[in-house]
Amino acid sequence: MSVLVNKKSKVIVQGFTGTEGSFHATQMLEYGTNVVGGVTPGKGGTQHLDRPVFNTVADAVKHTQADVSIIFVPPAFAADAIMEAAEAGIQVIVCITEGIPVRDMITAYRFVKDRGCRLIGPNCPGVITPGEAKVGIMPGFVFKTGRIGIVSKSGTLTYEAADQVVKAGLGISTAIGIGGDPIIGTSTKEAVELLMNDKETDAIIMIGEIGGGMEAEAARWIKSTGNKKPVVGFIAGQTAPPGRRMGHAGAIIGGADDTAAAKKRIMAECGIHVVDSPAVIGETMSKVLSGVIA
Repeated sequence: MSVLVNKKSKVIVQGFTGTEGSFHATQMLEYGTNVVGGVTPGKGGTQHLDRPVFNTVADAVKHTQADVSIIFVPPAFAADAIMEAAEAGIQVIVCITEGIPVRDMITAYRFVKDRGCRLIGPNCPGVITPGEAKVGIMPGFVFKTGRIGIVSKSGTLTYEAADQVVKAGLGISTAIGIGGDPIIGTSTKEAVELLMNDKETDAIIMIGEIGGGMEAEAARWIKSTGNKKPVVGFIAGQTAPPGRRMGHAGAIIGGADDTAAAKKRIMAECGIHVVDSPAVIGETMSKVLSGVIA
């Protein structure tokens, strides 16, 4: 039961010995994630959190056979860290860093795509498959094992949705926080597609926000492929004024279709069960699965 990460994933932490890297690596280890080492240039050959430290991702992969990396590197160097991971053959790269320059991300995005890697983020909470692996900064105790997939631009709304699902007596297969920057590695549609193709996921929660066209793209793809699994959707930023960036760097209304109202309309037209408040995500999903809502 997993998308992207599972208990067999071999995870390394880039920025391992820094404050953020140390804190969240500790949390991931306590959750049971298979963290096999980390990377901090200049500290190769040492130990940190009882795991080996390497100077480069290539060294880490050579010695640990790591296939997943999580990045806690300052914005000025984070794009290089993404490309280093891709060059070393890491298959799933999760970048937590916020504030990476857009020009840097354009370069990193093309680099990763050319090498067939999967990038989650940047500016994201990461990925969690409950009971197997937490590769991110989310509070693991909120997530319980089940068959509902979550795709979200927002970190805190990911946790809220998970809490709602659990309180409704359901659970989560995999939650993917794709990030809220203008340039991200995996779009809403791509993440939804992963969950649609996952035999252990019965239904999907899709959380978007104002700005960009990813939610509309995902909704139209869901409809074009026959609405194979029920989807409950929510769009944040319903009261946001046009032209004002709200929270995430990508959350800015640039056109008529970027508004929350337009996205909600398109999603509903495509057969998605749209809710007006995140507080009813769980109960709505429960009603959809039980047939109360057609």
